[in-house]
Amino acid sequence: MSIGVFEAARPVIKGLIIAVLAIIGAYIGHWVHGATLNDYTPVQPIEFSHEVHAGENEIPCEYCHSWAGRSATAGVPSVETCVGCHKGLTEVRDKPDVVKLFDYWERGEGIPWVKVHDTPDFVHFRHKPHIRGGVECQTCHGPVEEMARVTRRVDLNENLRMPWCIDCHTEEDVANGRDCLTCHY
Repeated sequence: MSIGVFEAARPVIKGLIIAVLAIIGAYIGHWVHGATLNDYTPVQPIEFSHEVHAGENEIPCEYCHSWAGRSATAGVPSVETCVGCHKGLTEVRDKPDVVKLFDYWERGEGIPWVKVHDTPDFVHFRHKPHIRGGVECQTCHGPVEEMARVTRRVDLNENLRMPWCIDCHTEEDVANGRDCLTCHY
């Protein structure tokens, strides 16, 4: 009795299919990891420098990110907030990025900022309880006051994982801090 080529090769083909799927899975995993856990410094429509504003000028984070202490997201400042300060600073009015700011203002458009820090869709991080609990912005965002352009740093993102959050919630004795529904709902 003879056996066909495909039947004889079936165990090898099965192994090859598994190997190819494993390679594709590893590639996708590597891509996802690289897309979310890397030093990410996007170019913004206006080169806003936290180094100048939060560092040199010591403007508190919540002056511009006024929603942080009262809502789920910190939000980005409105054009009105930026113009409110800059219209009185005539010495910087002709700098290219300040000119861009006033162009947005005159057109009545918001600035299309590129999001730097994000959590996966299955995590519902809220700024409000953290701010009210006295957690400094730098704990999660790094030394933003030293950044000319905000960077999502990989060394901090490695910390921003569930075990790190649970450890912090445990150390700080956060009410319901270990309850899954605190962050996953």
